[in-house]
Amino acid sequence: MDEDYLIAEVLAQTKTIAMVGASANWKRPSFFVMTYLQKHGFRVIPVNPGLAGQTLNGEICYESLSAIPDAIDLVDIFRRPDECPALAEEAAAIGAKSLWLQIGVISEQAQRTAADHGMQFIQDKCPKIEHSRLSGLLGLGGFYSGTLSSHRASQTSVLAPPERRSNSISAY
Repeated sequence: MDEDYLIAEVLAQTKTIAMVGASANWKRPSFFVMTYLQKHGFRVIPVNPGLAGQTLNGEICYESLSAIPDAIDLVDIFRRPDECPALAEEAAAIGAKSLWLQIGVISEQAQRTAADHGMQFIQDKCPKIEHSRLSGLLGLGGFYSGTLSSHRASQTSVLAPPERRSNSISAY
């Protein structure tokens, strides 16, 4: 399956996200990602042992995935790669449908665990960035997302912007 289709499918099927490594510090990427996803209709439940029992962005924070009383569609991990295999096992144990490792987080063992338990798996990507890119919101900021173009499909690539062309009026 094409990676963009997998990401779009995961995001479309997800309603509730458990965010492992959520932070109360507004300067941390996990805080920003949680806020963005909540504003776009996802329920994001924070998981952080140091914040357990506290409220973060309107949601009670839990010490572990297994402590969450609600069904979880996706587990989003903001932790070191060496912690991911155990977190993948815990995600499988609670019945999560998808496992997502944030940018810079890569774990082959977590990927194998996800595959063994029938979970969809994405790593080294951010759901906030992918949601904004695939929904077209990234383009509102003037960024090339690779999803929309006025050029014919054979002339564009999802990975690279279309080549600039000159005409008789002006050149780029």
